[in-house]
Amino acid sequence: MFTGIVEELGEVTAVETLDDACRFRLRGPVVTQGAKHGDSIAVNGVCLTVVDDEGDEFTADVMAETLNRSSLGALAVGSRVNLERPTAVGDRLGGHIVQGHVDGTGEILDRTPSEHWEIVKISLPAELSRYVVEKGSITVDGISLTVVDAGRDHFTVSLIPTTLALTTLGIKKPGDPVNLEVDVIAKYVERMLGDRVAGEEATR
Repeated sequence: MFTGIVEELGEVTAVETLDDACRFRLRGPVVTQGAKHGDSIAVNGVCLTVVDDEGDEFTADVMAETLNRSSLGALAVGSRVNLERPTAVGDRLGGHIVQGHVDGTGEILDRTPSEHWEIVKISLPAELSRYVVEKGSITVDGISLTVVDAGRDHFTVSLIPTTLALTTLGIKKPGDPVNLEVDVIAKYVERMLGDRVAGEEATR
């Protein structure tokens, strides 16, 4: 489990394309400290397994399902990525509960700079809109953010200078894809209510 608090802005150093998968090598001096084979590291919000680590770099395999559901397939050598290690039991939950299981992708639609922050408008797939609410939480490229405004096909977030300086959202441009993970609690509530309604209807 992650919290959506990005630890560092890493970089893709190598990409190996396979028949139905991809192997990435990424540089991240912070997240590789103590990392070993089998550990998890979130890359732009996608939970990946460390296959190999050497110095300040690690290698991770990405299967077709992940490539199809996320924006990782667009990464190339030199791409910057948000990196986060899993949270440890007992640590403070600085963001919100993030699984690293991307629900879909959105696109940067517009950026409106201000003196001390920036409003970013992001497209929202129709099947995810019911999980996104004003002042709720959403994960964008692995970053835990608060929804400012929620529309039927888009939402906006307000970014502080720290987020702009230390994550990919500081360099993303309109048209660039981003990974989205909605609040898992909303999905569980929907499932439980759906099962309850179905059960009540079955007893009528």
